[in-house]
Amino acid sequence: MEFIQQNIYLVAIAVISGTMLAVLSFRRPGDSNALTATQATLLINRENAQIVDVREHDEYVAGHLPESRHIPAGRLEERAGELDKLKDTPLILICQTGARSTGACKQLAKLGFSKVHNLDGGINAWRAAGLPLKKGSKK
Repeated sequence: MEFIQQNIYLVAIAVISGTMLAVLSFRRPGDSNALTATQATLLINRENAQIVDVREHDEYVAGHLPESRHIPAGRLEERAGELDKLKDTPLILICQTGARSTGACKQLAKLGFSKVHNLDGGINAWRAAGLPLKKGSKK
């Protein structure tokens, strides 16, 4: 008890930093719809989730998920009509790291899509999990 009284500032800093670390580990602001690569695979297999790749054309051609649709993030709003029939179907949005697809999820949610998800870590996380990628573009 004497140690705590003599080092109250150090103890307070340790408690505060530990609390902040715990909170940030369990809560990711704005990313409540994020999926890991494993969770995405389960959603694809169990609920027939559709994949929308929002990267640029060059990135898409270099490697994308099989059966994914390619709609660049910059053109998502104008091409959202292509996804209208999927408004109640789970959609998984993918980019390189998960940053662009987070914004794309918010755009689609505003347009009335009810089940949009973001692949946390993007295509990099998919590749790191050893899951398959397809190269080239659809013909």
